[in-house]
Amino acid sequence: MNIAGIDEVGRGCLAGPVYAAAVVLPDGHGLIGLKDSKALSARQRERLVPAIKAVALDWAIGIATPEEIDAINILQATFLAMRRAVEALKTVPALCLVDGSQRPALPVPVRMVVGGDRSEAAIMAAAIIAKVARDAELDRLDAQFPGYGLAQHKGYGTPVHLKALREQGASRIHRMSFAPCAEAAKCAR
Repeated sequence: MNIAGIDEVGRGCLAGPVYAAAVVLPDGHGLIGLKDSKALSARQRERLVPAIKAVALDWAIGIATPEEIDAINILQATFLAMRRAVEALKTVPALCLVDGSQRPALPVPVRMVVGGDRSEAAIMAAAIIAKVARDAELDRLDAQFPGYGLAQHKGYGTPVHLKALREQGASRIHRMSFAPCAEAAKCAR
């Protein structure tokens, strides 16, 4: 039975899209080093991605843009990214294991796994793929939107990012439905 692990990355960020990945691993996948993506260094995550993709029966990424986040809220945008990841799979999984406690509406059966990013290999793999892909996108956006430090903090609300928002105002990749970005927009007027 094909079971997809699903996780998201970037839900709490002030800038950039939210990413989700769906990964179907075979039984006895043999991947070494899988763990919670937050417990791995960037280099460890980057090294694991090719290994995950090489053994996965299927994998896909889904994205929701800052505009979609602002239009439908971050939770619904996260669910949208998850649905897009599942729909991008080449095969329909029999079940999706989703990290967390809030159930997305997906076109296949869903089982919620609180702490799944620490206990389920397919969810760990999904988190790693999503994190590496989103980090690469924030590196790219850093060159396009200089001065915010996006390559450093990946869009999270660090002191450096909040200071840049106060000084420069928000850019078009900032989530205006998030209070720090909305305040920065008011101050820039």
